[in-house]
Amino acid sequence: MMVRFNALVVISLSLSLCFFPDTISAQLRRNYYANICPNVESIVRGAVQKKFQQTFVTVPATLRLLFHDCFVQGCDASVVVASTSTNKAEKDHSDNLSLAGDGFDTVIKAKQAVDAVPGCRNKVSCADILVMAARDVIALSGGPSYAVELGRLDGLSSKASNVNGKLPQPTFNLNQLTSLFASNGLSQTDMIALSAAHTLGFSHCSRFAKRIYNFSPQNPIDPSLNKTYATQLQGMCPQNVDQRIAINMDPNTPRTFDNMYYKNLVQGKGLFTSDQVLFTDTSSQPTVRAWASNSQAFQNAFVTAITKLARVGVKTGKNGNIRRDCAVLG
Repeated sequence: MMVRFNALVVISLSLSLCFFPDTISAQLRRNYYANICPNVESIVRGAVQKKFQQTFVTVPATLRLLFHDCFVQGCDASVVVASTSTNKAEKDHSDNLSLAGDGFDTVIKAKQAVDAVPGCRNKVSCADILVMAARDVIALSGGPSYAVELGRLDGLSSKASNVNGKLPQPTFNLNQLTSLFASNGLSQTDMIALSAAHTLGFSHCSRFAKRIYNFSPQNPIDPSLNKTYATQLQGMCPQNVDQRIAINMDPNTPRTFDNMYYKNLVQGKGLFTSDQVLFTDTSSQPTVRAWASNSQAFQNAFVTAITKLARVGVKTGKNGNIRRDCAVLG
């Protein structure tokens, strides 16, 4: 299935105001806002549901936004910040240009909904809203519901140069993937679980074209790729392809958060090299096989992994603030 869309990011340019919590070293915990903004989770969930009803792209876009935020300088919503005439922000790095605007819009709309409640205004961070929104889109697409830890502050900087070398690439092998995730305190098992985010969303043809046309002189098509699937991909992604064309990451259940990702890998239908290597490498293959046949085991591992991901590089005390406008540094 091919998807055509042009993402528009609607960003308010109003001045950002800061709110510094009294606690100097707040720790992440469930129900962090119980005495600050007690209904924050339901407010965010309502805003996410409204966005979801407008477009399914909300789901993969928001989930991917969390990954791209946490891996660069921690889960601090720095990826949401807009560039200015004097600062090129993270979101404008080449590795982030494919992030769909609906993810940014989800966070911004949820923040506006929270701040519309007088008692909550300027008291909930954009970083926490992104973590809650990611949890909510997973549930909305059929994935597990789980409790989130909250108490993050928003980052004080956002620079495109910080993105260099921080995000996994579609050509990565298992060692590269394992090493990058380990640098963020995540195990190989966590990495395999989090890779299943590719059960949702889409990719532009240019990200995997080499696998179906120019893999090597001996093998124009990557031999680890299912031949029938490769032919289908060639049909959807001709060599002179319109760059607005995007292909579902999961050819079977692209709108459902499930363990089909692993079933696809077993069949040679991982879209990226970094997907398929999880099956072709003997050290990760047993985990892929196990989760392909046991959905509950996968979901449990995913919840564990995304909870750990959301703890990466959390800002507290003087290292962060709470932005009034998620797109503007305060």
